[in-house]
Amino acid sequence: MENFELYKYKVVQKINFLSLEEREKILENAGYNVFNISSKYITVDLLTDSGTNTISDLQLSMMMLFDESYAGAESFERFLQSAKDFCNKRFIVPVHQGRAAEKILAEIFCSKGSIVLSNTHFDTGFAIYKYKESIPVNIPTPFYGDEAFLFKGNIDLDKLESFLKNENVSHVVMTITNNALGGQPVDLENVAQAYELTKKYGKPFIIDGCRIAENAILYKKYRGVNKSIKEIIHSYTHYCDIFYMSTKKDGIAHMGGFIALDDEKFLPKIRQLAILFEGFPSYGGLSGKDMEIIAQGLREVLDEDYLNDRINQVSFLGNLLDRIGVPVIKPFGGHAVFVDAQKFIEHIKPEDYVAQSLVVELYRRGGIRAVEVGYLMYGKDAIRNLVRLAIPRRTYTYSHLQFVAKIFEEIKENKDELDGFEVVSADPLVPHFTAILRPKRRSNIERS
Repeated sequence: MENFELYKYKVVQKINFLSLEEREKILENAGYNVFNISSKYITVDLLTDSGTNTISDLQLSMMMLFDESYAGAESFERFLQSAKDFCNKRFIVPVHQGRAAEKILAEIFCSKGSIVLSNTHFDTGFAIYKYKESIPVNIPTPFYGDEAFLFKGNIDLDKLESFLKNENVSHVVMTITNNALGGQPVDLENVAQAYELTKKYGKPFIIDGCRIAENAILYKKYRGVNKSIKEIIHSYTHYCDIFYMSTKKDGIAHMGGFIALDDEKFLPKIRQLAILFEGFPSYGGLSGKDMEIIAQGLREVLDEDYLNDRINQVSFLGNLLDRIGVPVIKPFGGHAVFVDAQKFIEHIKPEDYVAQSLVVELYRRGGIRAVEVGYLMYGKDAIRNLVRLAIPRRTYTYSHLQFVAKIFEEIKENKDELDGFEVVSADPLVPHFTAILRPKRRSNIERS
């Protein structure tokens, strides 16, 4: 049934509503960076879908079976079996979240000046490669701006081969779904062709599959294939040397992740670095409780009823915004609605952080927290200036999303009054997490 809540609620948390004046003061104290705002002051939190999931009754029940043994815990055995079943790989190394996997793999493959290719790197991977003095390069499909093209998450195969001819490429990372470009799916054929190109030139091909189940339901919808979600996921993971994921997304968990592979060649180094950075290979920085939640979550995420409800919520919000004239990336992806801030607020330049201006206004008017994916996050490497409205799994209702659309409608009526921003201070590698900003006021003449 359309817009029918798939879940009933056993535990609830009260939402706080603040006055406009209170939110304006909070923004000022936070340096106009919503990462610095306490969650108790947020009305609808769409900052991220990472680790913000609502766990099921079964996940909570399984959590009670936790075994916190340092080595050989039964919780790890259940986690191990579930992860293997999910991605169809022989070896599983747990880590505490996705960026830990990125750090370990960067230690193995990256060197100073080496090139790391991707359909589009997201923030932490992008920063880690720069930290390693490598060069992260985005080569998204040339059709990512075409509304009619269904697989805008694809990698540009012609550019991929051109780069692979350069011996300085360390490896290729395929992000599934393509988070930075609208949560867009990647076509299986594109993955297979990219994998074959990396084999031709002897480079490792790695899949970041933190949202691969959402990718699978969109692939099934667009291609009309008669396969289960698990079968589709296995089709994708067949075409990679290494698979890793943050289980804070499609694991429907609050923490965790893992690295998976079939080839024993890479395994000793990965395990060694996991011990140095994460913990023993049978817990990898996770508690037994975390592993139990993940083991159950990796089973629940394969449920097509759940996945259809998930993408329906995204489409519901996207369609609401589209109808009131907010420019959004279409078709809608699997975990978030992405607003094209540059098209929405045309008078603010990218270098004046147009997307951050919209993020700030969303909180000021409605207590809504979102995230900028643009000039603040990537600087001059930004492909677009977007605002991501990431929907946590099984957390918000359709009425919450209607509230978000209502606030956008108010912003649209007054968008010409918005100001840009300038950065007072920020970490050079992860500026969007750490930035302190101030409004860049326009003169009265400019406003008129």
